[in-house]
Amino acid sequence: MAIGSGLGAQLGIAAEVSYGTYVAPTKFVEFTKEGLALKKTTAQSAGIAAGRLLPLSARRVLTRQEVQGSIDFEVTNKSMGLLHQALMGTAVTPVQQAATAAYLQTHTLASIAGKSLSIQKGVPLTTGTVTDKSFVGCKVTSGEFSCSVGEMLTASFEFDGKDCDESQTLAAASYPSMSPFHFGQMALKTGTYNSETAHDGIRKVSVKIERPQDTERFYAGQSGRKKEPIENDQIKITGSLETDYVSTALDDLHTSDAATSLVWEFVGPLIETTYFETWRLTLPAIRIDEGPPVVDGFGVVKPTYNFTGLYDGTNQPRIEIISTDVTL
Repeated sequence: MAIGSGLGAQLGIAAEVSYGTYVAPTKFVEFTKEGLALKKTTAQSAGIAAGRLLPLSARRVLTRQEVQGSIDFEVTNKSMGLLHQALMGTAVTPVQQAATAAYLQTHTLASIAGKSLSIQKGVPLTTGTVTDKSFVGCKVTSGEFSCSVGEMLTASFEFDGKDCDESQTLAAASYPSMSPFHFGQMALKTGTYNSETAHDGIRKVSVKIERPQDTERFYAGQSGRKKEPIENDQIKITGSLETDYVSTALDDLHTSDAATSLVWEFVGPLIETTYFETWRLTLPAIRIDEGPPVVDGFGVVKPTYNFTGLYDGTNQPRIEIISTDVTL
């Protein structure tokens, strides 16, 4: 029997073979907050009948249903692969590094067609009984990463899903030993692609990747459920850099509107030989939109530079993870 509060909750995920077909969870995510919920659309008959003052309960119908919501979590050194694959699109197999226990995942930006998750949520009653809500056909519509002074690297993923199935058996949650990436491991680099250099004065970094999709594919013959959303716009990558004004490097990029490659990385403990636990985001081309320094008092000048991620014509954005995960 679990604790009858959020302390007893669980969240498990699995990659689906076909959109909207449930797959029992294979990984369990340590999350900080979630908002996944079934959304339904109903219609009420408005027929006039002599003397009837209230709509008939029997004449209300359920016309469509879907899933929407988000999951917030700390980015850790284990069990992150499935979520990153659902965001970035490339089918990833971890690659062993030399003959060590370290494995590299390279999540390169690509189409997310066919990339959907089953997400099983366990919600505790006050009695300690944990109820099952299994969401199927969950597509990532955006993912935002953020880290500032003294904090963990955190992520917030938005989802669109097909349906909620409450008939499944709640899986027994299990968690590997894991630790979060944090500000003490963080570095921010810019410059020529593959030759970026570290910046001083960086206080906070955030990056958001949006995956626009047509989520309104409701057709006759589908029992009020949608078909798999289809990408219907270019990917949007935006971010911000909160800094102390220690140099003019970023300010000069704003003034000239020149492109630069950006690398945001976290390097943790040694796994083996020369391979360390790592989370690394590479944006081969960004341009700074706004953020020139202004003096608004006696304190240190602290500009915030907002930027847009673009395609450099050759290299796609990617997220690399080095961990001991042999599979996603």
